[in-house]
Amino acid sequence: MTLLPKSLRGRLLVTAGAALVVALAFAGIAIGHVLERFVTQNLDERLDAQIAVVARAIRPDGSIAPLAAVDLPPFDRPGSGWTWRIDAPGGSLASRSAMSPLRLRRQRGEHHGPDRVGPDGPQPFEARADDGDRVHGRALVIPTTRGDATVSATGPRDVVERPLREAIVPLATSLLLLGAGLALAIFVQLRLGLKPLDKIAAMLAEIRDGRRERIDVDEPTELRPMLAELNALIDANRLALERARGHTANLAHGLKTPLAALRLDIAAAGLDDSPIAAHAARIEGQVRHHLGRARAASLAAASSASVPLAPVVADLVAALARIHADRSIIATASIADDLSVRADRQDVEEALGNLIDNAWRHARAHVTIGASATTGTVHIVIADDGPGIPPDRLAQVAQPGQRLDERGDGHGFGIPIARELVELAGGTLAVRNGQVGLEVVVELPLARVR
Repeated sequence: MTLLPKSLRGRLLVTAGAALVVALAFAGIAIGHVLERFVTQNLDERLDAQIAVVARAIRPDGSIAPLAAVDLPPFDRPGSGWTWRIDAPGGSLASRSAMSPLRLRRQRGEHHGPDRVGPDGPQPFEARADDGDRVHGRALVIPTTRGDATVSATGPRDVVERPLREAIVPLATSLLLLGAGLALAIFVQLRLGLKPLDKIAAMLAEIRDGRRERIDVDEPTELRPMLAELNALIDANRLALERARGHTANLAHGLKTPLAALRLDIAAAGLDDSPIAAHAARIEGQVRHHLGRARAASLAAASSASVPLAPVVADLVAALARIHADRSIIATASIADDLSVRADRQDVEEALGNLIDNAWRHARAHVTIGASATTGTVHIVIADDGPGIPPDRLAQVAQPGQRLDERGDGHGFGIPIARELVELAGGTLAVRNGQVGLEVVVELPLARVR
């Protein structure tokens, strides 16, 4: 189980935030260390100056000459931690502040420099006085004829720590402000850097809705190979769709001819009322049903187009008026010109054609087609003023091959094929009895307007 968010934006924010916290922490520690070294260096210079003055009292033979005016402030305050001391073969001498009960001892667990300070210059050491205060010191070894003499000077550790404590608040405030500014910059950078992905997602949605054919994004350059592959995939799907349509059409034409010849042979033999004719009719219906289903399934895998509904219905009504010219049926369509559905045009034409044709066959005088749009859905109602269907048999209408009215032509596959095409397009189909006649309600996805 990963602790990172699933979104790319979230992962970048988390990793950038973690890196920012680590960087700020490192910066705070580094700045504090540099400040401590700077303050400690100033203290060391002060102690070295005192050692240089005091060291003049050591004679070559290891004796100590009298000193005057070396106990200047702050080395004249007993118990302050500011002390100097000479330990030579000829005796010892210390500042008045060191004359108090201030005895130094090495602090355990801390670095004290070398165990024996060398002659190359004053060496640092850390110690603690008897009263518990920490002191920082410097010591210098001076060789004499009688042995080494040591000159040391100390200052309170608080001289180093007090400036550090005073610098913590402004330093922390500055780092927090810097962190807030960098966090804002990271957020803006992510918004600008990932904006092309949002644009690509919007273009893919337009391609799915049929309002765009390709992705047209030229930047950033790092995405160009991926966009080229996406466009190639879109082209391949479109080519596969066209091939599937062609294969389906060829198969349909290849089967229609033998079936038509078989029905002619049956009619010529006078077997129109025989079981053979019924079986041939059922075979023809099954072939049409499964070919329609196979074509719709292949289309469902490809992107759907935006289909204007009013022109499609107008063309279907005009064609059916010519086909059923022997019937005085008045068809009325009430559909807004800007209303479009998100589906394949051939699917819409075939599904609505079957439903309008079915209504035309059973209508007494009128067929009405209406459509309205709600949030994301188009409702299409096809109604006739025919006899309708008994309520207990409405469920059988959607079953392939079921004909509740044996009059006229047809094999009972119109509504089942229409239902499958509608459902494969992401819609629904329902059959109900209206106030007069039968009503078929189709719901299809609403196409977005560009």
